[in-house]
Parts: sequence; C-alpha cells; structure tokens
Amino acid sequence: MYRAHMTVRIFALFSLVALAIAAHSQTPAQPYAPDPNKILRYAFEVAETTLDPQKVADVYSSIVNNAIFDAPLRYDYLAQPAKLLPNTLVALPEASADYRTFTFHLKPGIYFADDPAFNGKKRELVAEDYVYTLKRLFDPKLTAPLLSEVEGYLLGSNEYAEKARKAGRLDFDAPFEGVKALDRYTFQIKLIDPKPAFVFKLTDCRVACALAREVVEKYGSDIGSHPVGTGPYRIAFWKRSSKMVLEYNPNFREMYWDAEPNADDEKGKEILKLMKGKRLPMVGHIEVSIIEEMQPRLLGFLTGGQDLLWRLPEEFSTMAIPNNQLAPNLVAKNIQFAQQPLLDLTYMYFNMENATVGGYTPDKIALRRAITLAYRTEDELKVIRKNQAIIANTPYSPGVEGYDANFRTSANDYNPSKANALLDMYGYKRGADGWRTMPDGSPLILKSNSTPTDRDRQIDEMWKRSMDDIGIKIEFRKARWPDLLKESYAGKLMMWSLGNSASEPDAETWLTLLYGPNTGQKGNQARFQLPAYDEAYKRALQLPFGPERTKLYQDMAKLMVAYAPWKINLHRIGTDMWHPHVIGFRRPLVQTQNWWKFVDIDPAKQKEFEAKK
Repeated sequence: MYRAHMTVRIFALFSLVALAIAAHSQTPAQPYAPDPNKILRYAFEVAETTLDPQKVADVYSSIVNNAIFDAPLRYDYLAQPAKLLPNTLVALPEASADYRTFTFHLKPGIYFADDPAFNGKKRELVAEDYVYTLKRLFDPKLTAPLLSEVEGYLLGSNEYAEKARKAGRLDFDAPFEGVKALDRYTFQIKLIDPKPAFVFKLTDCRVACALAREVVEKYGSDIGSHPVGTGPYRIAFWKRSSKMVLEYNPNFREMYWDAEPNADDEKGKEILKLMKGKRLPMVGHIEVSIIEEMQPRLLGFLTGGQDLLWRLPEEFSTMAIPNNQLAPNLVAKNIQFAQQPLLDLTYMYFNMENATVGGYTPDKIALRRAITLAYRTEDELKVIRKNQAIIANTPYSPGVEGYDANFRTSANDYNPSKANALLDMYGYKRGADGWRTMPDGSPLILKSNSTPTDRDRQIDEMWKRSMDDIGIKIEFRKARWPDLLKESYAGKLMMWSLGNSASEPDAETWLTLLYGPNTGQKGNQARFQLPAYDEAYKRALQLPFGPERTKLYQDMAKLMVAYAPWKINLHRIGTDMWHPHVIGFRRPLVQTQNWWKFVDIDPAKQKEFEAKK
C-alpha cells in the first residue's frame, strides 16, 4: 500500500513537472491588437472643443470622447428604434418598482488606458469611478453643460449642489445619497421622483463616461488635454482645431461584434452577416481632420484623402445624389452611400432676457411671432438644404419617444402679411426709411450671430431677405463656434441659429432646453422661464412612455409656439458616403454615439483603391 501510494505521488510529481516544462516551452499567447495599417480617415465640419467629456456641449467632441471613454450603457448598432444595451455592465440596470432606484453591476476586469497618474500600475474600472464622475457634474469649477440632467433629479442633489456653490468647490468625499457605490463593482442611483427614462442618461458620455479621480487630480484644469478612459482608442496626436489621430488602446477589454437589426432591415442583416463575431475594434488608427468648408471636405473625400464622408453637404446633393440616387460617376467609383432621417432639429433661439427680443408682454410675443411668421423655411429647405430635410412641426424630431406624426402646430406657418399686421398692431411702426422702430420710437435692430462658413452665410442671407419683407433690420456678427457657445451660455447673444442632435431617443432631449431651471449653462440658452411649461415638463418626466406623457409633450410644443422663444425650422436628413474598403458602416441614430469600433477596413480593397488614386 505504501509503495503504491508513493508510486502515485511520484507519477503525479513527474506529470506536474512535465506540464510546467511544456507550458514554459509554448509561445505565450499574443495580446490582441487590430492591424495598425488599417486607418480610417474622415473629417469633422466643426472643431472639437475639449476632451473632458463633462465639459462638452457639441456632437463632434462627444463622438471623440465616446471612443476614449465608456458610459455604462450604449445603443445597439443596428436596431431601429434605438435599443439600450449594457456597455461596461453585466446586464441592464435593475429598476425599482417606483422607478426611483437604479442599480448597476459592472463587469470586472475593465481597465483604463495606461497613464503616469497610475504610477505604472494597471488601473481597473470600479463602481467608485462612476460615482466620482456623476458627482463631478456638481463641481462649480467645472460648469458642466449637462448638470441639468442630474441636479434636481438625484436624491439630495439640490442640497449637494448648493453646498458646493457656497463653498466654491465640491467635496467629493462627502456622502451623497443620489449616487453611491455598494461594493467594488456595484453602484446605485436614487431619484427624488419617479423617472423611468432616466437610464437613457447613462448612455451619454457628457453625463456618465467614467473618469479616474487620480487622472483628474493630476492634470487639474488641463484634464481636457489629457483624456484617459477605458474605451477602444486613445489620443496619439492632437493639433487643436486641425487634426486628431487616435490609436488602439491595448488595455481595451475583450469585446466582439454583435447587433440585432430589425426583421425588415435587409441592409442591417447584411452588415450583421459580414461582421458578427469579429473582435473589436478592427481598425488600428482613426485620423480626423477639421475641414469647416463644405467644398474642401467633399473634394477631400472624392480625391481619396478621406475614406468616409460624414454628412454630404446639402449644397452638393443635386450633383452627388440627384433624385436621391447616387450619380453615375460615383457609381463607377463603387462609392457607397446611405441616407437617414436624423434625430435632430435646427432652430433660431431668442434670448428672452434681451431688451429687444425678450420678454413675455404681448408686444414682445408679437415681435417674436412676426419674426417666425416671416422666415422662409420652405426656401431654406429647397434652396439651401436641397430638400435634404423635412420641415419641423414640433420642437422634437420624428423617431423619438413622444413624437406623433398626426400632431401638428403652426410653428412653420409662413405668412408675412400676418407678420406685418402683428407689428403694426403692437406699435412697431415703419420710419421714413422703411425700417420699423420699437414701440418707443427707438431703432429696431436684430443682432444675429453665426460662424464664418459658407452654409451659415447662406442662412444669414435667407434671414436678411425674410426680415426685409417685414421691414426689420437685421445685422450679423461672425465668430468661431466655441466662442459663440461661451457667450451664449453667459446670455450675451440676442439670437443664434443652432442645430441640436438627440442625446437620447426621447423628445425630452429638446424639451429640457426650454425648462426654466436649466437656464444658461444647463442648456436653456433662450433663458425661457414659463411656469406652465415647467410644470408640464416636470409631470411628463414622472410618467412612463405612453399617451399621457405624449400629450404633455404636445402641450409644451404649443406653449413654445405661442411664446416663440425658438423659431424651429427643420429636421435634417443625413447622407453619408464611403469608399468600398470601409466595411460595416451605419450612422448611429443618436449622433453622439461613437461608431468607430464597429467598422473595418478591407486591406485588399484599400490597396486597390490607393493604386487608382
């Protein structure tokens, strides 16, 4: 028995030694990395503002930040309408029966990109990172544009924000009932009132993309130049307002391509067949150039300097896609294209605190209503947008929760005769020179603002012709978009034409921009304050999606038309083009969502393409 036992032990020992030798002699598995020679090149039409995700207010910076950082949730790449999916979570969050408490469980083993702030150690994403990030929105030194998405909604947030404002700083270590970590991989959000749609906020990088506290503390006010996240890419080169190069983040987690196209989505099913199961990301480098003018951006694509054209400029649609069909010369180059109605809205806002166009008295309302009645929206659609849009009837777009195709408003009624009658009725008289004055006899001059692009110049001209029809003088000031945004938040602009894309597939994404408590930095750039609107907005948030909530949205749309803090114009149609070596591209419904990790480059087709240039 003893000898037999020893034999087994000796055999076992030799087996272990043999396994150890075999394991040592094998070549260790190589870590995953996409082919660095696969490069996706395209251009933004507007310069980025910052790579601090919680300081961002524009689509383009959000797209970049979504590639570097990770929000807890994302949307399915192919599903339409938008479908929520876990991103850094093991599953969708657990919601309490009253929709006041949401619990999030993180996947273990997700790591930040390497950075000196971590002192040479791998830094795992933990629940406290999301708690820190959500708390950071309340930092008065940050002035986060999307603070309004959480202040007044998270439990204890009003007191938490007020204490920080009084102190001039945020105590990140102070307890906050609205968001807290339950353990290393679990955090919980508690709300003051029920809000079923709150989870949409956790897809938005500007609200919930995880930052590491030690990185923020190391770089301080310069954190926007040192983005460190857990996403698939990191910054390799950055010349501000000119060019960015992003490279693969070698710490990115193991993730594979999957999606759920609709049953009737043949193109989506084709993409799924090509891509399903591929390790993400597939492209090693992303090169983004800033080309603000339309013609150079299009030429850069057609001559092969870019692989993809994000948003064909409307000015060239009749040449490139006559009758919404690809032109024969582009077909011959095997260029691919797709069109998609965007979840977006273009509008002109009026500063309700401005002495000329602001105010709630009948004469001020009449002035804004006259301006909206005189604007030639149909001409903008046909002449400038080349029919690549649809006229807006509501301050939210088709395709979002709460939109009803059968509901209409008078927001885009065109009636210069009625506009002139309103102005006459309320004392905006024409002087000897033909221009109208204020009721007190002082000059009436509208002062609008726009960027120095060709498209904005055309829109300025449309506004000039429209105002000429009713005898109102309008002047235009040109400035860079980031500068205008800063002035707008400070309430210094009288009027500004904007385009706004949905940050979530719900009408609230726009309606929140007219909510009184969100005035200024929180997004209400019109500084609109109307108790009836605010009450309807608050009631709608507490309801699940359905007819009652939709009715409240419609009531808010009617109030917007009646008081005219905005002149809503159009919902744009996006036309994207790409060369045949770009595989798997589809524009996301929510424009701020990044799509780079879901596309591939075919090296053989790219080589063939390069040879023909």
